[in-house]
Amino acid sequence: MSATTTTGQKPTKERAGSTPASPRKMDATERAFHEEKKVENVFDRVLLAKLWPFVRPHAGYAVASLLVLLLSSAANLLRPKLMGDVVGFAEKGDAAALLRTGWILAVFVILSQVFGFIQQYLMQVAGARAMADLRGTVFRFLQRLSLRTFDRTPVGRLVTRATSDVDAVGELFASGVLNALGDILLLVGIVIAMLKMNAKLAGVTFAALPVVGLIVSFVRKRSREAFRDIRIKTARLNAFLNEQVSGIAVVQAYAREKAMADEFDGINDGYRQANKSSVLYEAILDAAIELVSTICIASILWFAGLRRFAGTGEGAISFALLVTFTQYVKQFFEPVSMLAARYTLLQSALSGAERIFELLGTADVEDDGVVAATDVMSQEKLVPGSDAVVLDHVDFGYKEGVPVLRDVSLRLKAGEKIALVGATGAGKTTIASLVLRLYDAQAGRIEVLGRSVTDWRRRDLRAQFAVVPQDVFLFAGTLLSNVAVGDAKPDPVRARTALEQVGASALMAARGLDGVVDERGANFSAGERQLIAFARALYHDRPLLLLDEATANIDSDTEAKLQAAVDKVLEGRTAIVIAHRLSTIKKLDRILVFHKGRIVEEGTHDELLAKGGVFAKLHALQFKGD
Repeated sequence: MSATTTTGQKPTKERAGSTPASPRKMDATERAFHEEKKVENVFDRVLLAKLWPFVRPHAGYAVASLLVLLLSSAANLLRPKLMGDVVGFAEKGDAAALLRTGWILAVFVILSQVFGFIQQYLMQVAGARAMADLRGTVFRFLQRLSLRTFDRTPVGRLVTRATSDVDAVGELFASGVLNALGDILLLVGIVIAMLKMNAKLAGVTFAALPVVGLIVSFVRKRSREAFRDIRIKTARLNAFLNEQVSGIAVVQAYAREKAMADEFDGINDGYRQANKSSVLYEAILDAAIELVSTICIASILWFAGLRRFAGTGEGAISFALLVTFTQYVKQFFEPVSMLAARYTLLQSALSGAERIFELLGTADVEDDGVVAATDVMSQEKLVPGSDAVVLDHVDFGYKEGVPVLRDVSLRLKAGEKIALVGATGAGKTTIASLVLRLYDAQAGRIEVLGRSVTDWRRRDLRAQFAVVPQDVFLFAGTLLSNVAVGDAKPDPVRARTALEQVGASALMAARGLDGVVDERGANFSAGERQLIAFARALYHDRPLLLLDEATANIDSDTEAKLQAAVDKVLEGRTAIVIAHRLSTIKKLDRILVFHKGRIVEEGTHDELLAKGGVFAKLHALQFKGD
């Protein structure tokens, strides 16, 4: 979702006689999270050089567009001369020459419009394709970002990079900014023509150029800063909107609509002010150049009037020459005005490019990159009795100086099923994240199937695991596509078998494999979503299984129904089960008890109960009602 409009009015209405509501002020933590720092200044030529690789594959369209632009500029350059000839022939009463020149002028006008259409079409095709490549690059880069980046960056800010910022860069093509070359060539041609016609009148025109240069210099730096500010405010607005839409249930449950609307007003007002600044500088530039153009034409008319009334000798200026010259003056300031307007758009585009390449320069990425979808992920076979997963003296913390795991060691043998239990925040889920290499440990060694996780290509490492998470995420699509997620060609027979094995026959009968799945699976219950997650694990049939509190968010009755599905998924597999409900892990081979980031107990269900330690206390608390 991107912000593309501004408004000067607040959406909330004030009752007569009431005190206007002021936006709720965010505290320092909120402001730091939503606000975005300004990127460092980058030279324009550096940014344009970085954009070139995206344009190069489509350079044929751009080159063809520029060639047509030359023809269009030549046609435009001849139009004032033909108009002057028309006036001259009219003064002389030469009807034949007047008619002939009129037809030629009409042809040149039509050709100019046709060339303009072709040129703009070709340029926009090149731009659309280049921006599609750039947007695809940004998206693939987002897939490579480590989870640490997503932990500390609002999602809306990242979405803005692939939407609003890319659209801003696309204005280079859509608004014809790259047509500046044609404007410059046209300007050079007009200067030569004016000098050949009358050097003194040309001198009057060129005297205005220093004024235009000063105006552009004044606007340049200020407009660039204004457009940078727009990009910052857009990202902040999108981040806030994403957060509010995602959390709308909580907002409504706690009746926070008014407070959030007031906060949005403050953010929206900042966005409006940023746009106001850019509009101000653009208006200053347009108005100033139009004023200079008008004064220049008035000066030429005044000067020409003096010369005409001075006599009919060598210095006199004919009416035909005056018409031709004033047309050239208008055309002279048209490219100057267009260059100025395109310059402001260039500043907007480059401010967007700054933010895109600042993101693409982020070093916090998964180093083995994105692999083509056609590249088959390799799955290893477990050797009976071998080590499936090993953690050796592992330390880890999400934040510097805040440890989550302390000197953790565990060993999972092929065919073995172990459970990780403990209080919330003890570090259980972190183990799963480290084994999948979503994060890297700060100390110690982690091995999967006899190889360090750092020696695996991430894609292949994760291909060894079927994961059933606590919070099941369903994608918009069909039941089949969600069971076979990640499979380029879903197998309906395999999906149906997987659903039947986990006890989802009734779900399949009611919905069908082609049943529609809404965004995030909103049209399915929590239990149904969990069954689909279990079916995913069976469908992919990978060597290792990770169950991350797979029954934590359901009621006891549904849990009893799902236990059969859990048993079926675990059957014959090597598994790590992160459990909150201790009733689900009685049949597992071993239980590891975590407390404050350490493994404090280990044994079977009955052995740990007999010890009377941490596990026994957790068990007693959980089953106290029974």
